[in-house]
Amino acid sequence: MRHIPRSDPDSVDLDAADLADPATFRDGDPHAIWWAMRERDPVHWHPPTPDRIGFWSVTRYPDVEAVLRDHRAFTSEGGTLLTLLGQPDPASRQQLSATDPPRHTRMRAPLQRLLTGRDTQQHAGLIRERVIRMLAPAAGGEPFDFAAAVHSLPVVTFGTLMGLPEDDWSWLAHTAEMAVAPDDPVYRLPEGRVETARRAHRELFAYFQDAATRRARAPGDDLLSLLLTMEVDGEPLDRGAVLANCYLLLIGSTVTVPEVPKAALAELIRNGGYADWADRPELLHSGVEEALRWASPANHVLRYATRDGVVGDRRIAAGEAVVVWYGSANRDAAVFPDPFRFDVRRQPNRHLTFGSGPHYCVGFAVARLTLHILFEELFRRFAGFELAGETAHVTSNFIAGITRMPVVARPRTLAGTAAGSW
Repeated sequence: MRHIPRSDPDSVDLDAADLADPATFRDGDPHAIWWAMRERDPVHWHPPTPDRIGFWSVTRYPDVEAVLRDHRAFTSEGGTLLTLLGQPDPASRQQLSATDPPRHTRMRAPLQRLLTGRDTQQHAGLIRERVIRMLAPAAGGEPFDFAAAVHSLPVVTFGTLMGLPEDDWSWLAHTAEMAVAPDDPVYRLPEGRVETARRAHRELFAYFQDAATRRARAPGDDLLSLLLTMEVDGEPLDRGAVLANCYLLLIGSTVTVPEVPKAALAELIRNGGYADWADRPELLHSGVEEALRWASPANHVLRYATRDGVVGDRRIAAGEAVVVWYGSANRDAAVFPDPFRFDVRRQPNRHLTFGSGPHYCVGFAVARLTLHILFEELFRRFAGFELAGETAHVTSNFIAGITRMPVVARPRTLAGTAAGSW
């Protein structure tokens, strides 16, 4: 998805804008649509079509945050993605993201302790080693597909935390993309989008079933063992809930985190600002937060109104679907001055990329650790990049992503090494 609007918001026909269509995010201009909605109709009704029920699009920061924080008025248990719009969610009250408090709070607590404690830092060395290996081909000065290179980085952390074999990591990353972007030609099978999604889900759940069966016989101190042994409301998670949460943790890590460096580097190349960030280590943290705001890799989340109420100046009826758009909230000029400028000095930066309220991303600490290490090594090893071909964008209404991004790098000479030595 392109991160800068290509057209004037005044020219956007909101009645014709279809934010449920994955092609809008590959070839269209979603940021222009969101901008127009923020200015003209910030809580916009998409009427039903023969293929789906109607839904509300919420685009301004305060309204998005209000929906996310109010689980009593807007439930996640009816489904959380547009792909399930109007359909029952089989993971309801089993998967963390599809469960409301108070059960959600009790389910989240043990995962939160594992994913945000000091133990996460022990994986920093492994992440750095994989980042260095991942970036090494770029040092030769030949065209290098940055999107493909960083694609499987987050699954290194996921696979390690889950205790899964390294030989499976690349397959897990690719199959996760098939599950969430079945319309994209990179992932779509010849049988079509429906069969692509079905096969990906079937294979991932079968994989986690086998892994859980083996781990139950020999538990360890990994995340999968925790899921198998943790209790919620005095009862262990059933196997279906274990598998649903394995799937959630895979999707939450592997298909979103890699889009942050892709989007950031693409914009740094476009605006010539690479050196301004790369040569100032003191800006690493604020720059990573700006990259998170800029990329907003998860486009949306779905909620259902549990009662009649109001969002913005619109009355929402009980049972109606409400979709909040993270990428739009993160470009709200009332919160982020000059929102279409990538500003590594931006302070404060209260982006909603990790969400807000009870469903704030459980893996935020691991994601930030991974991104800090990636940008540290990128800046340490390369003085700059240039595009070496056309960039391709993901066909998905959920992932704001890039599938192809050929670049040519200008390597630095590292202290104590010969030029080009890694």
